[in-house]
Amino acid sequence: MQVKKRLFGTDGVRGVANIEPMTSEMALQLGRAIAYIFKQEARRHRIVIGKDTRLSGYMLESAMMAGICSMGVDALMVGPLPTPGIAFITSSMRADAGVVISASHNPYQDNGIKFFSRDGLKLPDDLELKIEKFIFENHDPSHRPTASEVGKAYRVDDAIGRYVVFAKNTFPKELTLDGLKIAVDCANGAAYKVAPAVFYELGAEVITTGASPNGENINHECGALYPEKIARVVKETGAHVGFALDGDGDRCIMVDEKGNVLDGDYMLAIAATAMLKEKTLKGDTVVSTIMSNSGFEEAIRNAGGKVIRTSVGDRYVVEEMLKGGYNLGGEQSGHIIFLDHTTTGDGVISALQILKRMVQEGKPLSELAKVMTTYPQILLNVKVREKRDLGSIPAISKALKDVEDKLRNRGRAFIRYSGTEPLARITIEGERREEITLMANELAGILKKEIG
Repeated sequence: MQVKKRLFGTDGVRGVANIEPMTSEMALQLGRAIAYIFKQEARRHRIVIGKDTRLSGYMLESAMMAGICSMGVDALMVGPLPTPGIAFITSSMRADAGVVISASHNPYQDNGIKFFSRDGLKLPDDLELKIEKFIFENHDPSHRPTASEVGKAYRVDDAIGRYVVFAKNTFPKELTLDGLKIAVDCANGAAYKVAPAVFYELGAEVITTGASPNGENINHECGALYPEKIARVVKETGAHVGFALDGDGDRCIMVDEKGNVLDGDYMLAIAATAMLKEKTLKGDTVVSTIMSNSGFEEAIRNAGGKVIRTSVGDRYVVEEMLKGGYNLGGEQSGHIIFLDHTTTGDGVISALQILKRMVQEGKPLSELAKVMTTYPQILLNVKVREKRDLGSIPAISKALKDVEDKLRNRGRAFIRYSGTEPLARITIEGERREEITLMANELAGILKKEIG
């Protein structure tokens, strides 16, 4: 029987900053726990700490640093840097672990803490449970470091430059972005410096928005959650393509030259079909989640490949990729993992891989996107007061079965809980949008009555 985690959700610990569990006290405890767990050998240990642009990042960063140093481990501070950049720095500097202080796409009043192992991979469930055990069982090592054994904190001043070079090196050296006008929305988040720099240094004319963070405007009506903003910029400026990143820079939503918004399924389909032709897609397989559109799976199948689906969360996608030896996976939300280049979702690198295809084939994004056609899909969020087992609630089970019977293999429907918010998420796909919209609204009404 799997032990239920008390702190960690699908992507670390998350909540309203300065309210449990996202307090300075908890950050200090998490810092002590991660330092204790990774401090296994008799040598000097180091843990990287990075963050996004939220106001509360200063508070949590200081507490995390104090917790790590109190256990005799050094803290390497990189400041605001995309989540994949922190994973890269952790691996590149041979640090023992990495810490990201970010609530990703959430509003600025929220914050979160997630961890990477020394190889730049998110921690598996068993290690997160070890961290929780350290905290909730009030583990207090008998030997606390003193004198020169106390950890030190260092600032990694060139972290941004290191990551820019790393990202650029994933783009073929024989190609440039000369002649391309690229619009990029940085969501006033962690990628506000690095994303424009990468595209500019590869030769593009860059139009930047969402690159003036003030601690409170991260993800505010901008970035990957509001792709209509970059779509307007593309149409107004005549840009060839637009990319919208989220607050921590690990996901990307695209906009073609006509202003059409294209999600992560399109990005995966474009990359996967090209890699199938080149015979570089390992196992002829793409890993995606249960959220990916059926049209995406059909496109991969028609190109001679296959799709493996996982639970929602890029960490589960990566785990399946590593288990099966696959090199491409991702989520509809824009977390795309090119495992030949990086160990986690990376919005900038994902954009570069699509730009590579545009340059190589000499085609606009609208043409590349014709590789797939989406089925109508309805996504509804319902706020819940508790996250009971949905299968144990007869009214919900019956309603969901009724919907599945009506679809009769012409679509699919499922309900899942958010791993980071008090929400139940309804997803329905089918042939007619009007029909599935009605179905989704009926399900939402039952959810509100039972657990809302």
